[in-house]
Amino acid sequence: MALAHDLLASIGNTPLVELRRVVPEGSARVLVKLESANPSGSAKDRMALSMVEAAERAGRLRPGVRLVEASGGSSGTSLSMICAVKGYRCTIVSSDAFADEKLQTMRAFGATVDIVPSEHGKGTYPELFVKMRARVEALAHEPDTVFLDQNRNPDNPAAYGRMAAEILAQTGGQVDAFAMSCGSGGCFSGTAVALKQYRAGVRCVAVEPAGYRHISGGPRGVHHIDGVGDGPPGPLFRLDLVDDIEAVTDEEAYAMARALARREGILGGKSSAANVVAAVRAARRLEPGKVVVTVLCDSGYKYLQGDLYR
Repeated sequence: MALAHDLLASIGNTPLVELRRVVPEGSARVLVKLESANPSGSAKDRMALSMVEAAERAGRLRPGVRLVEASGGSSGTSLSMICAVKGYRCTIVSSDAFADEKLQTMRAFGATVDIVPSEHGKGTYPELFVKMRARVEALAHEPDTVFLDQNRNPDNPAAYGRMAAEILAQTGGQVDAFAMSCGSGGCFSGTAVALKQYRAGVRCVAVEPAGYRHISGGPRGVHHIDGVGDGPPGPLFRLDLVDDIEAVTDEEAYAMARALARREGILGGKSSAANVVAAVRAARRLEPGKVVVTVLCDSGYKYLQGDLYR
């Protein structure tokens, strides 16, 4: 492996591995992109670097400027890490609804974490994100402050074209379906558009929490799958790329996370497990020999103090 003289140069080129024991016999193959191999431990490193570098090129980010963002944890961790490398001040608006490990990691990278209290403990619900957005928008009006706005920033999905290229190279171009959970929709849309440009027949499966079916439509509710279902789909989400929608319950995601750890040796987070639940469903619908790809967004190490692995 070549020496990376800059930590940020090591973002991407993550492994793609096949699941062997949680996929039923007679199904298509299920391959997972291990994004925990990125420097801060999640896929969000890709879009965070893309947004920061675009802001630098535009002259918005420069020495002395503070970066602010709202995040449930993984995006905030990625931005905090990148700001540490580049020397920017960083404030992340988050909530005690999210994993304590994520909040602690952002602080470890030197970020200020501005907490919006949760009304439902560790549960995720749309109104919480409305409050978080209002707070970060207020901070954005302060002097020498830049709000990258990951939910509306086109440099977010643009980052995932490279991940799609990696997947195509790693599979020799054999991808029949792609499953991905949706928060901002950046990873789903950016990857799906590139895969469909290569092969129009790739079926793209959008994954949503059953507790709040924000893509297919349903009453707002509380769920415990961090990073997804934080409100109605925003401008980055490409509904025209969606071939199927899979709703995953908290219980299904938790059970799959534990199965991945115990049967595959892969420690993933809640949205990662939800992705695998949906990917396995897609694999059952396809014949053996076909390939379903999904993303292990982050590491289960971020969830060890909560209820996921207890």
